[in-house]
Amino acid sequence: MIINWNCVIVVELSILDLVFINQGETPRDAIQNSVKVAQAAESLGYKRIWIAEHHNFPSIASAATSVVIGHIAGHTKKIRVGAGGIMLPNHSPLVIAEQFGTLESLYPKRIDLGLGRAPGTDQLTLRALRSDPMASQHFPEDVKELLNYLSSDKEDGKINAIPGFGTNVPVWILGSSLFGAQLAALLGLPFAFASHFAPTYLKDAISIYQKQFRPSQYLEKPYVMMAMNVIAADTDEEAKLLFTSVEQSFLGILRNKRTPFPPPVSNMDSLWSETEKQMAHQMLSISAVGTKETITSKIINLTNGLNINEIMVVSSIFETQKRIHSLELLMGIKDQFTTKVSISS
Repeated sequence: MIINWNCVIVVELSILDLVFINQGETPRDAIQNSVKVAQAAESLGYKRIWIAEHHNFPSIASAATSVVIGHIAGHTKKIRVGAGGIMLPNHSPLVIAEQFGTLESLYPKRIDLGLGRAPGTDQLTLRALRSDPMASQHFPEDVKELLNYLSSDKEDGKINAIPGFGTNVPVWILGSSLFGAQLAALLGLPFAFASHFAPTYLKDAISIYQKQFRPSQYLEKPYVMMAMNVIAADTDEEAKLLFTSVEQSFLGILRNKRTPFPPPVSNMDSLWSETEKQMAHQMLSISAVGTKETITSKIINLTNGLNINEIMVVSSIFETQKRIHSLELLMGIKDQFTTKVSISS
């Protein structure tokens, strides 16, 4: 047996944009900030930028997810733009097929559709969305129905998504548990794990997905995306300061207190208890915060042995220009994430 080390896997870098509404700003400001970030990301060489569906969050302006995606796609030229994700139980598969078929018609070969089964909100808001609380139990069937609407091989032509039919918009399964991994493997779809806030099942989910993956008309071999908080700055101290905005946001989640996205603070220990600190740090354990050297070491350590294809970075920073600078620093060390793999012959 001969081992050939000349084959390499280049890990792609992409962005999850939560379209945060900063304290003192408006949803319009948030969307304009996201456009600036998307334009910068495109020029830097990021592969894609995704927008997530959330409802009734004073800090997030992407409730009408497909509308925001269209706006960002219209203000960029080549970067892929998509949903990370659409919470499918909140919608009929036909409506989502029509929305993303329209986006694909307007911006060909640039649209992604990530699907999740969580509501993306609280139970009270879920009722206001007119969503069936049991709808998530039908998620696998709804995904298959949606895939059918987008396919050019649709067997039953009585109901068609127009636009949508034949667009074959790439569909991803998103997850923070083992369920999404199993479904993505069964359907032969790419899989994205939300480890930026739910790291517990990261390794097990990726392992299950890769072992159980079935080649399909959509994908020949497994494709894994891993989400990670990345805050890069010129010094470790500045990066840690910028990260306190994220820590405050998670503290609000723990206390069920929703506010606009906060500016950094110099001392988090004055804001949270030791128990809250430990809980937030556990939720945020898949994070790389610091200088280029610090985050290089952290990312390599976090991805070691996972055989991932893409890192989706969540760089939630209060000041837009500092966020763009963070993305610049990260892209400058992308070559450090190229991993050699062996091929036996």
